[in-house]
Amino acid sequence: MEYRIAICDDSRTDADYVAALVKAWALAQGVGIILESFSSAESFLFCYEDNMNFDILLLDIEMGRMNGVELAKKIRSFNREIQIIFITGYNDYIADGYDVEALHYILKPVKKDKLESVLFRAREKLKKNEAALLFQLPDGAVRVPLYEIRFIEVRSNYVTLHAAQEVTLKMTLSALEKELDDSFFRVGRSYIVNMRYIRKITKTEAFLEGGETVPLSRGYYEPLNRAFIQYF
Repeated sequence: MEYRIAICDDSRTDADYVAALVKAWALAQGVGIILESFSSAESFLFCYEDNMNFDILLLDIEMGRMNGVELAKKIRSFNREIQIIFITGYNDYIADGYDVEALHYILKPVKKDKLESVLFRAREKLKKNEAALLFQLPDGAVRVPLYEIRFIEVRSNYVTLHAAQEVTLKMTLSALEKELDDSFFRVGRSYIVNMRYIRKITKTEAFLEGGETVPLSRGYYEPLNRAFIQYF
């Protein structure tokens, strides 16, 4: 698979240095890449709105009128797949990185080993995002990418996948659970939650991005909390 990677940094020197590291990593791993550099958040966004097929974004934070965090929020409003890696000379934005689901936060000057490790993680995440479930429904086949599923619930003999496209089908929750990856965690007899969407966990509920809540059965708070911490 060929990956499209963007570097967005208003320092030409820093951007060229990171680009050299990325090219060396791709060559060593035998990975095909298309690499593009942008000197501002605005220039990247202009390109991105015309072609969203970027896989990885190496993003500086402190830039001109629009900073990297603002750009990341705009991107995340309609794209959850792109792997965002903050590269910056400041360490004051870790919470912001969490809010936009940044894969990692690398401080300048960038170390070769650190960047390679994060690029490897980005590649693994992208591979996972390719996974999907395929169902044959009365009106035709439907494909549901795993990363789009926020949570799953069962009522009687039917399970409902709450995703970009809501899908309800007749099967058991246990049978469906076998088709999921380690992003998912069962929180009782009736619910499975995708941990990438969790924003807060209490003793009784998991609060998801967008305001949805999933109830936790008794005894599931501690296991879910541990799995959530390990997942990120």
